[in-house]
Amino acid sequence: MSFFIIAHDGLANAAWLFFLIVGLWGLFRAVRGYGTDGAYIGAVATGQLIFVAQAVIGGILWLNIGSTTLDRPAIHLLYGLFSLVFIPFIYLVTLRGDDSNQAQWILSFSTLFMFGISLRSIVTATGYA
Repeated sequence: MSFFIIAHDGLANAAWLFFLIVGLWGLFRAVRGYGTDGAYIGAVATGQLIFVAQAVIGGILWLNIGSTTLDRPAIHLLYGLFSLVFIPFIYLVTLRGDDSNQAQWILSFSTLFMFGISLRSIVTATGYA
């Protein structure tokens, strides 16, 4: 079971770092006047796959050891569920295939928001706040 805990922690660290880098890259692109392209959308999709893998491992942990190790398990679960739906919602409902500079701004701020959500989820799981 310790493998799953280590993998869940490692993916959590990968998620916040990845979304910070992608968000800053997106801001750079937006300031330069670029629209979204396949490379940026692919990077955002890769970040989303990190959240999916983390959710699968988190589900395995939840089923095997329950929520006894978390201070606020409902809030941690809420952050996890939100992480799974936010980026697809932005892409499918808000942008709807838009590849303009405005879409680049929206995606860059969305990825930076997910950076914050990732950090907040870690803090909620460890009980420091």
